[in-house]
Amino acid sequence: MKKKIPKFDNEAAEQAFWESHDSAEYLDWGAAQRARFPNLKPSLRTISLRLPASMIEDLKMLANKRDVPYQSLLKIFLAERIAQETK
Repeated sequence: MKKKIPKFDNEAAEQAFWESHDSAEYLDWGAAQRARFPNLKPSLRTISLRLPASMIEDLKMLANKRDVPYQSLLKIFLAERIAQETK
């Protein structure tokens, strides 16, 4: 029999609880179904990044060929490389 998940006063209390408890004691993961959240937007954080002017110009040129903003193309390039490196 699975343990009952306690009620939490706030998100911080819930986070602290799950950091020190195994969810398998509380949930039947064998009965779990994959969920999709198509409208969920990832949280974003603004950073400052210094790049050579020539690199930015090259990025803008590549982005223009693809008809996307250069910042979006940079995010695509980073995501692809991160995926490649973490395989």
